[in-house]
Amino acid sequence: MPYAFDPEIAAAIPMIPEADDYKDVPATRRWMKEMRARVVGEPDTTGVSVRDEFVPGADGAPEVRLRVYVPDRLAAPAAIYDVHGGGFMLGDVEGSHANNLRFARELGVVVVSVDYRLAPEAPFPAGLEDCYAGLVWTSKHAPELGVDPDRIVLHGGSAGGGLCAGLALLARDRGGPAIAFQLLRMPEIDDRLQTPSMQAFVDTPLWSLPKAEFSWDCYLGEGVRGTEGVSAYAAPSRATDLTNLPPAYISVMEFDPLRDEGIAYAQALLAAGVTTELHLFPGTFHGSMMVEHASVSKRDAAEVFAVLARALGVELG
Repeated sequence: MPYAFDPEIAAAIPMIPEADDYKDVPATRRWMKEMRARVVGEPDTTGVSVRDEFVPGADGAPEVRLRVYVPDRLAAPAAIYDVHGGGFMLGDVEGSHANNLRFARELGVVVVSVDYRLAPEAPFPAGLEDCYAGLVWTSKHAPELGVDPDRIVLHGGSAGGGLCAGLALLARDRGGPAIAFQLLRMPEIDDRLQTPSMQAFVDTPLWSLPKAEFSWDCYLGEGVRGTEGVSAYAAPSRATDLTNLPPAYISVMEFDPLRDEGIAYAQALLAAGVTTELHLFPGTFHGSMMVEHASVSKRDAAEVFAVLARALGVELG
């Protein structure tokens, strides 16, 4: 069906690469790494020290790799805990490496990025438990990182946004680490796939109803999505108690199947008394911010920095 994409974004759609067969997960992972090497190149590490930490997993699970970014100039004793996207089955810390370098350098805060286990090899709750283990480590080691453990902000997009939302619920219910704020970009949070946007957008670029179905089948297991008993930690839209969660910022894209679940989650958070900001970017689709020259993409990127700066207590120059 035709979509009223922003003209700057629409012009770039033919140049946006897509994997040949998204259901061949190993091949898609290889393709993503090859594309990243060709397109991104070697990121600028000026002004930031980067190291990997391997921390204990939950209940005998494998160690979890964290990538830690410490800026030479620390503007505030605060940290971003970053969870990458990829439909629960793709991505790694390398994919968000360049962006996290920018966060650390330009915001002047520590960034910790978690390399969680991926579905379908490691379905729910493996990835979420890895995220939780990394958050626990970050909070515990906050003093040596120069971070106030009460000033840790979650940041994630797509499946990463869904994992951040689940992580906020899990930390609240376990009495775990404090979370100061949750920034959820295009969060993937509802396995039922019944919202109007999800049902309508079956052929949109980069993300669509068929891809969402496959993503949830990988994460939850075949035949589980949409059934009774799916955990709210896996699909936070199912949560019935959203009280006492950290303040939130949620962004959605107009022609993204995930649009309506993000809007509904923002409304539910507000109804539960959680301070929440919601922004819908017009003429966009899931992942369209990769068209960096488009004005709407620049507004999205600028707003992420502004919202993070406010949540972290940092003055932007």
